[in-house]
Amino acid sequence: MRPPRQFSLLCSDKGREQLNTNSQKIAIVGSGFLGMTAALRLAEAGHRVTIFESGAAIGGLASAWRIGDYTWDRHYHVTLLSDEHTRGLIEELGLANQFRWVETKTGFFADGQLHSMSNAIEFLKFPPLDLISKIRLGLTIFKASRITDWKELEKITVEEWLTKLSGKRTFDKIWRPLLLAKLGESYKDTSAAFIWATIQRMYAARRSGMKKEMFGYVRGGYARVLERFAEVLAEKGIEVRLNSPVQQVEKLRNGAFTVKVIDARRKTDLAARSLAHRTKYAAFNSAVAVAAGFSGAFITEPEPTPRRRRSDRVSAPPPETFDRVILTCPSAKAAEIAPQLKGREHLDLANVRYQGIICASVLIRSSLSKFYVTNIIDDSPFTGIIEMTALVNKTDFGGNSLIYLPKYVDPDDKLFDASDEAIRESFIAALEKMYPRFKRRDVLAFRVSRVRRVFPLPVLNYSDDLPPMRTSVDGLYVVNSTHIVNGTLNVNETVALAKRFTGELLDELSGKEAA
Repeated sequence: MRPPRQFSLLCSDKGREQLNTNSQKIAIVGSGFLGMTAALRLAEAGHRVTIFESGAAIGGLASAWRIGDYTWDRHYHVTLLSDEHTRGLIEELGLANQFRWVETKTGFFADGQLHSMSNAIEFLKFPPLDLISKIRLGLTIFKASRITDWKELEKITVEEWLTKLSGKRTFDKIWRPLLLAKLGESYKDTSAAFIWATIQRMYAARRSGMKKEMFGYVRGGYARVLERFAEVLAEKGIEVRLNSPVQQVEKLRNGAFTVKVIDARRKTDLAARSLAHRTKYAAFNSAVAVAAGFSGAFITEPEPTPRRRRSDRVSAPPPETFDRVILTCPSAKAAEIAPQLKGREHLDLANVRYQGIICASVLIRSSLSKFYVTNIIDDSPFTGIIEMTALVNKTDFGGNSLIYLPKYVDPDDKLFDASDEAIRESFIAALEKMYPRFKRRDVLAFRVSRVRRVFPLPVLNYSDDLPPMRTSVDGLYVVNSTHIVNGTLNVNETVALAKRFTGELLDELSGKEAA
């Protein structure tokens, strides 16, 4: 019997028949690209996989939502020509021909003025820096793009390294504002490996042979990718349980694991129903149930008990058992739900420092600028401006423009407690000052996403102190963005991490079978 209140992506009988009779039963906590890619690889190897997702939709940080009358990514994402892991996965999902590639431009807002910095000539004309500072800045970026031994950069702070190469004037004028925008005051504890990874990613596309800043996306955004991914998971016999926040993972004396889901509350005035939701892209033919907005599949709910009051609880069924459990949630959450971890290990996970984000999606009537990314050097309530419709065709938004206004903050920042209206007022007022032609009446929709733990801070000697993916509890693994040690957090690095981890796990399982 399926748990009440918890939706499932139910696999087809055909998918179940493909499973190996000697397979392991594996639970994965989290349905981001890490969890889904790992599930796909394990299922292809013949293992039975169940994904537990606390939210109402798959995708994690790459999930989609409604902004006005349109569905697009909840956070801004882009694919580079050099993102071979992302491109390989999307090709595997059958969407490779849906990529659209665009040459984009980059802007800087400094000293109250908007400047273009999309080529060498514009760089040399950049007013905020004198010629010597520009030369040192250019040499810094060139040097970082050529460094291969990133481990050495973990031993020096980003401020010390950049000041040495670029000079104090350039650091104070350019680097410090950018670091503050991304890391806050925590930049003082961050290693030089952070800026190295950032520069490496931005230069990767140029190394692909185009020598241009070519960015890409799949038509329909990640909503379309996730829709197709859900179909493939179902075809492979993978079950995805939505609205299933995990409370505890425990290893029993017999070696099996239990995964306990938090008891759910539900409205009792809702009768059992199936609601069809269609998008412009596709409708599922397989027997799957997914969150609204992703496909033409169905949302199903269990029949409520008659006369149950709204405040009554619905108890979760007895926990089922698994052979192995993979936690892809943030480290602090992993420590919370896995109490059997050793004391030191538990403490190391709980103490991983993360950076959070407040990100506003804003649908407006007309474009702000020609730039996909506008870096902000002046004081601003948001980190930068990402104009998605400098990349995505505006016809996808009815001729309107979609912009993102991110603000990277500490997980305990008071901004997380601010209302949407307060954030809207602050952000819109700043846009009015930056762009004289922009008027608040141009805003058609404004939504705020809050995520307290997005990426770990790469502090000094970060990789040396990183807890391993295989924990002290045999069969329990913690795999998340903390294990991206030589890159920045993005879908490509996440998919690469999933491949690396599942490769190691499958080797481990093969070794046990051979023994």
